Amino acid sequence: MFLNKSLHPLYRYQYLLIRYRKTNKNYSITSSSSNNLNSTMKSLVDSKQYEKALKLFNEQSQISTDFTINMAIKACTKLHDYQQGVNIKEKLSPKTLNNPYIQTSLIHFYMQCHKVDHGYHLFSKIVNKSNPMYASMFKGLITNNMSEKVLDLFDEMIIEPDSVTLTVLFNACAQIANNRAMKIGKNLLHKMPTNYQNNNVLLNSAIDMLMKFRDIENAEHVFQSMKKKDIISYNVMIKGYATNEMSEKALNLFEQMHLNLDNVTYIIIFNLCAELANDRAKNIGKKLLVEMPNNYRNDNVILNSAVHMLTKFGDMEGAENIFRSIKKKTIINYGRYVANEMSEKALDLFEQIHINLDHVTYTIVFNACAQLANDRAKKIGKKLLDEMPNNYRDENIVLTSAIHMLMKFGNVENAENIFQSIKKKDIITYNSMIKGYVANEMSEKALDLFEQIHINLDHVTYTIVFNACAQLANDRAKKIGKKLLDEMPNNYRDENIVLTSAIHMLMKFGNVENAENIFQSIKKKDIITYNSMIKGYVANEMSEKALDLFEQIHINLDHVTYTIVFNACAQLVNEQAKQIGKKLLDEMPNNYRDENIVLASAIHMLMKFGDVKGAEDIFQSIKKKHIVAYGALLNGYNSNDDPSKCFKILTEMQDLDIIPNEIIWNILIGACSQIGMLLKGQYIVDQIPLHMQTKKQIQNSLIDMWGKCGSVKNAEDVYKSVSDRDAITYNAMINTFGRNGMGFEAIKLYREMPNNLRDEISHICILNACSHSGLLDQAQIIFNEIPIKTERIITIMIDCLSRLFVFDEAQKLIDDYEKTNAPYFVMYMALLSGARNNRNMTLSEKIYNRMKTLFPDQKQGLLSGSILLSNVYSSLGKYEQAKNLRYHEKKELGVKVKIGLSWTEVYGELVRFKAHDHSHPRSSEIYAEFDRLSSILIKYNYKFDSTWITRQMNEEETIESVLCGHSEKLAIGFNLIQKPIPEFIQITKNLRVCGDCHEFTKLIAKFYQRNIIVRDANRIHHFYPNGQCSCQDHF
Repeated sequence: MFLNKSLHPLYRYQYLLIRYRKTNKNYSITSSSSNNLNSTMKSLVDSKQYEKALKLFNEQSQISTDFTINMAIKACTKLHDYQQGVNIKEKLSPKTLNNPYIQTSLIHFYMQCHKVDHGYHLFSKIVNKSNPMYASMFKGLITNNMSEKVLDLFDEMIIEPDSVTLTVLFNACAQIANNRAMKIGKNLLHKMPTNYQNNNVLLNSAIDMLMKFRDIENAEHVFQSMKKKDIISYNVMIKGYATNEMSEKALNLFEQMHLNLDNVTYIIIFNLCAELANDRAKNIGKKLLVEMPNNYRNDNVILNSAVHMLTKFGDMEGAENIFRSIKKKTIINYGRYVANEMSEKALDLFEQIHINLDHVTYTIVFNACAQLANDRAKKIGKKLLDEMPNNYRDENIVLTSAIHMLMKFGNVENAENIFQSIKKKDIITYNSMIKGYVANEMSEKALDLFEQIHINLDHVTYTIVFNACAQLANDRAKKIGKKLLDEMPNNYRDENIVLTSAIHMLMKFGNVENAENIFQSIKKKDIITYNSMIKGYVANEMSEKALDLFEQIHINLDHVTYTIVFNACAQLVNEQAKQIGKKLLDEMPNNYRDENIVLASAIHMLMKFGDVKGAEDIFQSIKKKHIVAYGALLNGYNSNDDPSKCFKILTEMQDLDIIPNEIIWNILIGACSQIGMLLKGQYIVDQIPLHMQTKKQIQNSLIDMWGKCGSVKNAEDVYKSVSDRDAITYNAMINTFGRNGMGFEAIKLYREMPNNLRDEISHICILNACSHSGLLDQAQIIFNEIPIKTERIITIMIDCLSRLFVFDEAQKLIDDYEKTNAPYFVMYMALLSGARNNRNMTLSEKIYNRMKTLFPDQKQGLLSGSILLSNVYSSLGKYEQAKNLRYHEKKELGVKVKIGLSWTEVYGELVRFKAHDHSHPRSSEIYAEFDRLSSILIKYNYKFDSTWITRQMNEEETIESVLCGHSEKLAIGFNLIQKPIPEFIQITKNLRVCGDCHEFTKLIAKFYQRNIIVRDANRIHHFYPNGQCSCQDHF
C-alpha cells in the first residue's frame, strides 16, 4: 500500500518511458501503435480491468514493449493468474528478462501467487539488486506470513534501504515484534537519514512498529516530531493506543484532532468506543455517528463498525436502523453480525443470495454456521459444502473454515476427510484441525496430529498445543508440553498469548513454580496474563496467592478478571476474601453489570459467604437472565441448606420458557438429594426430558439421589440402565447400598467392579458401607487389599473400628499414619464419635484435649468435638460439666453451633422444623399429639432416655418435653396429625439422629404400621412396621 502511494502511477509511467528511451536505441517516438497500446494497457490496469488488459495484450503482443509487458505481468498479479503470467515470462527475450523493472514485477508476481521459491530463485540470479527489488521481496514475504525471512534477507542486503524499503521493513518488524525485530527496527529508525524525517508515510510505519513493540513513549516522540501530521498519522497513533489498551488516551488524541476525518478514522473510533462501552465512549461514538458526513453513509465497512459499536452499547434498535440503511448489503455486512453473535441474520441474508458465490462468501457462511452450530446451521453448512465448486476445493482458507465448521458440529470424521483432501497443508490448516480436536475433547488425537507436522510452527500452533496438553494433563501431555516449551524459539517468548497458554498448561500440570517463572519473565504483562495466573492459583487451591496477585494489578480489569477473582473469594471464604470480593463487586463498572457470567460468579461468591439476600438482589438486577445465572442461584440455595427454593426457581424458569440444560438438571437433582424426599425426587425426574436421562452424568446423579432418598430399587433401576458404567456409576451405587444399611450388597458390587475403575472414592464408599453395617472383618480384609492407603481411606477405617469400639486398633492406625504425616483432624473426630457412643468419658476427654493441642485453628471442628464430649457428660448425668464445657468452648472458639433441622413432605407440602419449634401454624396440634402418644407408648414399656439430653434442663422442663422437642420428632408428629395419616413417612435431618429418637421412631413405625425413612447426617434409617431398623442399631 505504501509502495503504491509513494510512486504515483503517472510519475511511474513517465519515468519508465524515459528509461525505455535510454535503453532502447530503436525506440522511436513515432511508434504510435506501441504508444497507444501502452497508454490503453495502463488505463485498463489503473481502472482494474485486468481481464481486458490481458486480452488486449494477447491480441497485440507483437507490438508490445517492455512497458506493455510490465502492465501485463501486473494484471496477472492482480488476478492471481499464475499460468498466464508464466506463459508471458517464458516468451520474454533475454534482454527483457534483464530489465530491472520486469524483474521487480516478476518477483512481485511470484510472491503474490505464493510461489515464494520461484521469487527467491529469480531474486538470487539478479546481480545488481535494487531497492524496489528488495521491497518487492520483503513485501511478498510479509504477504506469505514469512516476516522472519524478511529480516534474514535484510541481513544480507548490501545497499542502503530507501524510504520505500524502510517502510516495508518497519512493517515486517511490527508484524514480528520479537526481540530481534525490536533490535533491527529501532536501529533502522535511529540511523534513518535526516531527509526522511519529513516523510509521513515512513514515519507512520515507524509509529505503527513502535506501538506493536509496546514502546509508547518513542511512538509518541516520533508523532510529536512530525511537522505536518496528516489524518493517517493520527489514525496510526489512535489505533496504537487502542491496541495497547490505552483507550482513554486514544479518545483524548481523537478529541485534539482538527483535520477532516477519513473512513479509517471513523472505523477506528467506532471500534474503540465499542471496546470501551463506557459513558464517555457512548457519548463520543454516538456524536460522531450523528455528525458523520453523507459521503460515508454508503461505506459498508464504516457502517459495519457503527453496527458493531451500537450493539456493544446495547442499542440494538440503533444497530438495526443503521443496518437497514445500507443500500447494497453483501454477505460481508453480515460478517459483522457473525462477530456480534447474530449469525442467524447472516444466514437469513445468505439464503436470499442469487448470484455466484466467491471464496469470501463461503468462508463467512461456514464461520456463521460454526458459530451457531444448530440444526439450521448444520443443514445450510453441509449443503453449501457439498455443492461447493471444485475450483474452491484447493483454497486452503475456504477449506480451513469448512474444517472449523464441521468440528463445531462435532462432525470430526468429515473434517478429517477434508483435511486429508488438502494437497498442500499449511500451518493454519493444521492449527484448525488440532483446535477442533481439542474443542471435541479429543486431545490425544490433537497430539497425534501435532507430532506429524513437519513445517514451521506459528504462535497459534504453540497456543493450541499447550491448550491440548492442559486439557489432557497426563504423562504424555506433560512430556510433549514441556519439550515444546523448552524448544520454543526466542521470538515467541515475548508473545503474551503464547506464554499465557504455557502458564495455563503448567498450572494444569500442577507445576506452579514454573508457571510463576514464565509469568515473571513477561516484560509487559496484560490483563489476560494476570487472569491466567490467578485462575491457575484458584485451580490449584491457592486462592490466597490468587488474591495477593490480584492486589498487585494496576491495569484495567476485564470481565474475566472479575469472574476469576469472585471465584477465588468464593473458594477462600475468609475475612480477606469477603473484604476483597465485596469491594470489587461494589466498585465494578456498570458495563459489567449486565454480563451474566460475571454476575453468576458474584452470586456464587455471595452464596459462599452465606449472603443469600445479597445474591438474590444481584440475580434480580439482571435484565436478561441467562441459564448460567440461574445455575449459580440454584447451586447457592443448595450450599446454604435451602434446597426447597430451587423448585420455585424452576417454576419461574418454566414460566419464562427457559429450558434447563444438563447442568441445571444436575443441580436440581442435587437439591432433591439434599432434601431426601422421594416425592420431590420423582417430581423432578418426571420433568427431565428422556434424551437427557440417558446422559451418564444425569444417570450417575440420579443413582446418588435415589440412594439419598432411600429408594434403593429406583437407584438400581437407573444403575442397570447405564451401559458404559464408569467409576462414578459404581461408586454411587456402592454408596447407596452403604447408606441404606445393605453392606453385603455393597461388598458384592465392589467385588464385581473392574479393578482399573476402582479409585479412592470406591474404597471410601465400601469401607463406609461396612462401617454402617457393622461388618468389621470384611472391612479389614478390603482395607488390607487397598494398595495405596490415602488419608481419607485410613480415616474411614478408623471410623469403622471406632463405631464398634475397637479403640486400640483405631489409635494404632492414627499413630502409624502420624509417623510420616501431619495429624489429620477428621481421624480424631471419628475416634471421638466412637468414644461418645461408648459413653467413655476418660477416652473422650483424652481425645478432645489432644485435638485442642494439635488443631488450635480448627474452631468449627473443635466446637463439634466439644459438643460430642458434652454429650458424654450429659449421658452420664454430669449436666453441670456439660453446660460449663459448652459455654466455655463457644465463648473461646467464637463460632456458632449448627442448629438441628428436619424436613418432611406431606401431600406435596415441604415443611422444615428446628428443635422445639413453635413457628408452624399447627404446632399446638403436633405437641398435643406427642402428649397423647407418650402416654400410649409408656404403656408399651417405652421410657424416654435422659442420657440423650445434652444440656441442663430448665425448671419448667421435663425429660419428656426436652426429648419430644427434637426436630425429627416434630416432623414425624406433623405427619401423624394429617387426615388421613400418610401411608409412608419420610424425614431428613441435617445432624445425626439421637438414640432416644431412634428408639421412639421404631415404636411409632410399629404402632401405626407405617414404613418410616429417616435420613440423618451419616446414613439412612429404614424403620419397618415390625419395629426394626435397617441399621440394626449401628448408628
